[in-house]
Amino acid sequence: MQSRNSRLNSSALRGAVDLAAVKAAGEAAQKAEQTRAERARQAATGEAPALADYPLVLDVTEDTFESEVVQRSTEVPVVVDFWAEWCGPCKQLSPILERLAEEYAGRIVLAKIDVDTNPLIAQQFGIQGIPAVMAVVAGQLVPLFQGAENEANVRKVLDQLIAVAEQRFGIVGTAAGGAGAVEEAPRVPADPALEAAHDALDRGDLGGAVQAYQNVLSERPGHVEAKLGLAQAQLLQRVEKLDPQQVRSDAAADAKDVQAQLRAADLDLVGGHVEDAFGRLVDTVAKTFGDDRDTARLRLLELFEVIGSEDPRTVAARQALARVLF
Repeated sequence: MQSRNSRLNSSALRGAVDLAAVKAAGEAAQKAEQTRAERARQAATGEAPALADYPLVLDVTEDTFESEVVQRSTEVPVVVDFWAEWCGPCKQLSPILERLAEEYAGRIVLAKIDVDTNPLIAQQFGIQGIPAVMAVVAGQLVPLFQGAENEANVRKVLDQLIAVAEQRFGIVGTAAGGAGAVEEAPRVPADPALEAAHDALDRGDLGGAVQAYQNVLSERPGHVEAKLGLAQAQLLQRVEKLDPQQVRSDAAADAKDVQAQLRAADLDLVGGHVEDAFGRLVDTVAKTFGDDRDTARLRLLELFEVIGSEDPRTVAARQALARVLF
């Protein structure tokens, strides 16, 4: 799946859900396809591939985070290594990350952040222990793992990140050739039905976007991008006319008021408070029965679609949901 470009700024680093992300999917996909087409042309003509025009390993500070991480993440997945000089496990993990960044030859960039000299970034990412490794792709936060890992496990995580970056976000790093080069994929024609859905979302026609995504899914029920687009468009529809203050007040007044909790969870998600949204609905499922419980459970599953089934926050919430259900 391709997802349209998004932005994550230094004041909102906690994985805020960018509901405009799907609007930029076409542009991101086009950029990825252009990169693949250029690589295919080079392979066919025997021309040496262009080297990545960015450093593969760099030290990042609070002043350079926006340009070196957020902006660069629209071109290549940026892996963020949180470390400190006093941290023993960091000294084991960091060389592995640096070696793999060089080996992957432009398919990822490694940004190293010293938490002692850049405490604000660490705080905004919610770092509670180091080493901690996250990624930023197309401006969106992708948690990876915490603690030291061996090289084999790190390699698996990076391989998954690269696949998700291309399939979900349309981001393809510029390979620098050599061992890191990858086989080229053929260009895939644009999907007119999906483009119609994106265009409706671009125009702010949420009802039209919902219908267009549903049209795609009626023919291809498993279409991942259409499912994401539908979930996001429906979420935007639900929150469009809500009064946030009233919603919060209603939810606080009665923890068993399912509709109040659903509205509050929607606002939580739109505001980037993913764990709060998921936790609210898991708690609602635990406190309710019958139709009310099923209503809360189904809404939670819808919000999982917005975030993505592979996101660690979704995985954790699914486990929490299973515990209260069974």
